[in-house]
Amino acid sequence: MRTVKEVSKLTGVSVRTLHHYDSIGLLKPTAVTESGYRLYDDTTLTRLQNILLFRELQFPLKDIKEILDNPDFVPEEALAQQIHLLELKRKRLDELISFALEIQKKGVNSMNFQVFDNTEAKQYAAEVKERWGNTKAYEEYQEKTAGQSPSASEEAAAELMLKFSELGALKHLSPGDKQVQNIIKKLQESITEHYYTCTDDILKGLGQMYVNDERMRQNIDKVGSEGTAEFAAQAIEAYCTGK
Repeated sequence: MRTVKEVSKLTGVSVRTLHHYDSIGLLKPTAVTESGYRLYDDTTLTRLQNILLFRELQFPLKDIKEILDNPDFVPEEALAQQIHLLELKRKRLDELISFALEIQKKGVNSMNFQVFDNTEAKQYAAEVKERWGNTKAYEEYQEKTAGQSPSASEEAAAELMLKFSELGALKHLSPGDKQVQNIIKKLQESITEHYYTCTDDILKGLGQMYVNDERMRQNIDKVGSEGTAEFAAQAIEAYCTGK
């Protein structure tokens, strides 16, 4: 067990910041002595390490708490996401350095604002929050599935997979085709019925996850043939923006 001062010296995080993390419930000490000294074990330090990684990626403290407190939080998966975000950050820094060197070479009047576009990293960060955030939709999901029998759960999953199978059979059509859009509408209704209220914003986020989450992509492509996940994402985009 380490004292708050020892943790501060080890991690570079100020004692004041550690006290703040405790006060907002982000990082509670493992124990508090009778004298009021905070003590931290290795499990708590692992959580702090996760906090610092997410902070380095500019996640707000509120979002970090929601992510780490999610009962379905998988450290290995989150670490892979953190690595990807860090790689995107490094890529952007490399581009900014190259841009600055180009300005130095060509003159300060040289202009190119595309290098400041950080859309890709922001989009992926939003997906990470959507994956782990303890949102109202997640709370509703917990309530709806709490008393659900294994057979009912399997039927709900099978219903979703059937929709993807139907989408796979229509990949020759445009994502905005009426037949395709009708299936997307039923997909949204099925999610609302069995899991949580699937708003257009949530559906749009799911569409992005269908292609960015490798396991989801593989499962969807398995039932609907290769390219179904991408087609579903395009059809969802058309559905949500066409209203």
